[in-house]
Amino acid sequence: MRIGLYGGTFDPIHLGHLILAEQCREQLRLDAVWFIPAGEPPHKPPGGRTPGRQRFEMLELAISGHAAFRALDVEIARSGTSFTVETLAVLHQQHPATEFWWLMGADALRDFPTWREPERILTLCRLAAVNRGGIESPETTAARQRFHDRIDDVVMPAITFSASDVRHRVASGQSVRYLVPRAVEVYIEQHGLFRPVS
Repeated sequence: MRIGLYGGTFDPIHLGHLILAEQCREQLRLDAVWFIPAGEPPHKPPGGRTPGRQRFEMLELAISGHAAFRALDVEIARSGTSFTVETLAVLHQQHPATEFWWLMGADALRDFPTWREPERILTLCRLAAVNRGGIESPETTAARQRFHDRIDDVVMPAITFSASDVRHRVASGQSVRYLVPRAVEVYIEQHGLFRPVS
């Protein structure tokens, strides 16, 4: 099996995430993509996130109907900081015959050398570096050169909005129609997510 693993806060998941996953699935000929919402990401300040269970529920709504997409709660169910290397070790132990790719934007390669045990990560998976239309920084280029034999490039259409843009639009009363799946939009409305606290 060839499986793509897509980690992130997904707060909320939006169409850019789904397009990235589908492009990786198609271009790398993956059998499936497993989405892994982070519990406590190490590179983001603590707190201020939607609870993990709600992010997971939005993710499940967003990917329902796609037979090759699956959501895993391995990180939000685990206490403490979510380190990719630990998640990969668990999945590798559970699925020893599976070949894994870790999906990331090509810009994230810049920070990859600062992740916990990057060399060990690359013994457990390959990296799928997705070019989302940006220009690489010197740091990203350096990381690409350092790890080039474990990186596969994927190209996708440029997406110029992010999850923080979605949260800001909701907070300011603007529409997020066509930025997130309709089921996620309804979930956000029903649960009052991202609204300013009055």
